[in-house]
Amino acid sequence: MPKTWMVRAWRGGRYFDLFKDNAVVAIGWSDIGPLDALKTREEITERLTREWPEWHPQKISMTAGQLFRFRYEMQRGDRVVTYDPGRRVYLLGTISGDYRYDPKLDNDAMNARPVQWEGEISRDLLSVATKNSLGAISTLFLLPPEAAADLERALGTQQPVPQSASEETDAGESDLFKDVQDRSIEFIKDHVSRLDWDAMQELVAGLLRAMGYKTRVSPSGPDRGKDIVASPDGFGFESPRIVVEVKHRGQTMGSQEIRSFLGGRHPEDKGLYVSTGGFTKDAYYEAERASIPITLMTLDDLVDALLEHYENLDIESKQLLPLKKIYWPA
Repeated sequence: MPKTWMVRAWRGGRYFDLFKDNAVVAIGWSDIGPLDALKTREEITERLTREWPEWHPQKISMTAGQLFRFRYEMQRGDRVVTYDPGRRVYLLGTISGDYRYDPKLDNDAMNARPVQWEGEISRDLLSVATKNSLGAISTLFLLPPEAAADLERALGTQQPVPQSASEETDAGESDLFKDVQDRSIEFIKDHVSRLDWDAMQELVAGLLRAMGYKTRVSPSGPDRGKDIVASPDGFGFESPRIVVEVKHRGQTMGSQEIRSFLGGRHPEDKGLYVSTGGFTKDAYYEAERASIPITLMTLDDLVDALLEHYENLDIESKQLLPLKKIYWPA
């Protein structure tokens, strides 16, 4: 089976009709000129850097990779697909010629390849696995063989996946949701881990305020084992008085750190020890036998609590951890 490429028709399928009416696929970044003059990925990278010096190096690298693949890896005879999200249809065809730089197409899509289009495929005819494969956000990418075969089947039959496969739809969608959810949580943890210590302390204080407490945050410097004091009145006079220590480094906290934190606590105090580096087994044992209630909060625990109370975070805390809400079928 030949390779099958996805070439996105821009955001919202803006160029879908242009692709179909002109029998082409095309990509942008046209300001760097024809790709014929750039023989290697490194030369494309250098040209992009000169044209858009403000771009992040990762964006430069990804764009150079897509331009190189479009010019040098895609071949006559390869299959190609594009998508119209408004109508929820894919257009499938075969690359019928060589790369060309075509200023007559569109200012933002001059890098083109001719295509012989064969027909449209409703998204509803495809398996969940294929829909997942087609959901990548890149402008240009290579489809896995299973997804390519499913597109060919749907084009030829214009029928949905067989009943035996459709019975797996719910499970496939559930697996996809779990994958997206797990990845998003890991990205959130990455973001929290990149905060400096002062920002981490403010984020923990913001979480406590979202839970209904008022907080006092200790200034930088010696704090006698406390970074935040949370209580109903904000002064620590009313119970519960929660004393918080925040450790934001790779080192795992052990029993000695827990004993040091517990020293000097009042009998009515409650303790919260946050460590993004985690805790040793001995640290948990020390907390279990402590004379006051103490909770050890890892990075996982912190992110779970932030997600649970995110809607109640104040604006300053949300600026430290900006998140976007997405909707998923229930």
